[in-house]
Amino acid sequence: MPQTILVVDDDPVQRRLLEAAITRSGMNVVTAPGGQPALDMLNSPKGDQFSLMLLDLIMPDLDGMSVMTKLRVSHPDLPVIVLTAKGGIDSAVDAMRAGASDFLVKPASPERITVSIRNALKIGTLSGEVTRLKKKVENRLVFDDLIGKSPEMRQVIRLGQRAAQSNIPILIEGESGVGKELVARAIQGSSDRAGKPFVTVNCGAIPETLVESILFGHEKGSFTGATDKHLGKFQEADGGTLFLDEIGELRLDMQVKLLRALQEGEIDPVGAKRPIKVDVRIISATNRDMAELTRGGRFREDLYYRLNVFPIVVPPLRERRHDILELARHFIDRFAAEESKTVSELTAEAIALIESFDWPGNVRQLENTIFRAVVLCDGSMLDVCDFPQIAGALGIEPCERRPEVLHVAGHATLPARPISASPYAVSATNIEGHMRKLEELEAEIIRLAIGRYEGRMSEVARRLGIGRSTLYRKLKELGFEHDDETAEELKKAAG
Repeated sequence: MPQTILVVDDDPVQRRLLEAAITRSGMNVVTAPGGQPALDMLNSPKGDQFSLMLLDLIMPDLDGMSVMTKLRVSHPDLPVIVLTAKGGIDSAVDAMRAGASDFLVKPASPERITVSIRNALKIGTLSGEVTRLKKKVENRLVFDDLIGKSPEMRQVIRLGQRAAQSNIPILIEGESGVGKELVARAIQGSSDRAGKPFVTVNCGAIPETLVESILFGHEKGSFTGATDKHLGKFQEADGGTLFLDEIGELRLDMQVKLLRALQEGEIDPVGAKRPIKVDVRIISATNRDMAELTRGGRFREDLYYRLNVFPIVVPPLRERRHDILELARHFIDRFAAEESKTVSELTAEAIALIESFDWPGNVRQLENTIFRAVVLCDGSMLDVCDFPQIAGALGIEPCERRPEVLHVAGHATLPARPISASPYAVSATNIEGHMRKLEELEAEIIRLAIGRYEGRMSEVARRLGIGRSTLYRKLKELGFEHDDETAEELKKAAG
């Protein structure tokens, strides 16, 4: 979904010019006539929609520096770009110290504004990803950090939050790639063990001869090659959580020792003379049918019931299709920032494509698919042609990226310049690929001309080949002159 930029300026002409330039770059714009109205918007229920603020420093009601001081408390992570007509070293330093991402002197060109906004958004996206990674490393990931608002995921989150309130053993079931480990980490981060060790063991990847040593540890000299004492995963996780992934792959003889560790809260390292007490919360996960394994004698029934005290089933991505687009947009923002790409959205056709695919590899497959598409895409939107493997699996013929075209009567069909090529390009089609109305194109061209020539109405009228009176009439029809103050400002700009 395109980012929404909050433009704060007491000058109505400047608000119009900034709105035209930012809209042309593919982002949404909301304007505020002063500092206090802007803060009211940010503190309203819809305040989370804003990705960045473009802020004028000199305003009568509440100046830009005061706004940024209040933002430090209420919205410390919101990127702010400062605009002022009176640029100076001291002003720039003060603004950056107050938390501004960039400092622009009016009149700033639309290209400079667009570049500044994209750089600030990129930094914000990477900062958010760094914060998530830091929380993951510190074992403080919580359910609010998970992507997914579908009813199915909300049920998973509700169960996880209830489970986090105790030390009850949890069995997380689900197909490979659905995010079982992230759910386990969120349970730990939401419990009183947050910040304590979170140790992961893939039971299917441990060599059979080393299972016991890796899980429970060994003493020096306990077997050939044991030249040093080794702490097992249980002791590493002491005080925290031990995540046993693919628990269904664990050997039967190791299942006996695991059962004792769960029941008695102690382990027997290889070669140790006495058992060692451990305080470990067990969360196990599997992509197999544990009940079937138990009936077939491949998994101990008593251990199964011990692990399955609180089951949580994470549904596959095909059963929670409402999460596909949200996840895809999250990955687009992340990879576009990492790869310095301008990709910010998917076309309507691409959205329909990814939402209709079953994603047998679940979230992991979706993540890798988006990564490939972002790396290969040269435009600002991912289209069907950027997902050749998915399209092929659905029986859709291979395609090439379709240029947006502008049909002019009596002339050849000319491809329009890509949105990412210039903030002054005009798209002849809407997001659904249909031709836009002529009055919409006319309105956009006028807005772009005003931005291009910085409000010099005589120049705008001359370049568009119309009279100034005609230009003012069209501006009024488009809503640019909704009050006397704005009309007066436009006339001053024309002078």
